[in-house]
Amino acid sequence: MSEKNKKDDIKVIATNRKAYHDYFIEETIEAGIELKGTEVKSVRLGHVNLKDSFARVENGEVFLYNMHISPYEKGNIFNVDPMRDRKLLLHKHEINRLAGYVQQKGYTLIPLKIYIKRGKIKVELAVAKGKKLYDKREAIAKRDAELEIRKKMKEYLR
Repeated sequence: MSEKNKKDDIKVIATNRKAYHDYFIEETIEAGIELKGTEVKSVRLGHVNLKDSFARVENGEVFLYNMHISPYEKGNIFNVDPMRDRKLLLHKHEINRLAGYVQQKGYTLIPLKIYIKRGKIKVELAVAKGKKLYDKREAIAKRDAELEIRKKMKEYLR
């Protein structure tokens, strides 16, 4: 592996698997995240929960809500509120494009995963549209059918 590829490696800390079940993912974008000192250590240890988190564009800035970062055990007085709102770091044109999507009916911003890339903590943010109950059932049925086909093929090839 070359030196350049080592720097581009990403280490996934947490994923929001429920997002793929509850939403149709239209587009993804990588964003930096503004963290306090002990939050960085806690994220590196993997103490992050993205379930039920979402982002919102406010006054030309993007904020991430309901992301839980557990307090760092050795942080004592420097720990901050685990559920605080966190600012996402994006370029102005990216924020404007996301704001345009969100203004359309039914679209929202959902974090898909949080990872470390080149020593920086990043969030993969998705523009998503909510699924209806029948869409979820259809996705489950399709997944089950594909699993059944794989099992039959495996038996057939023996």
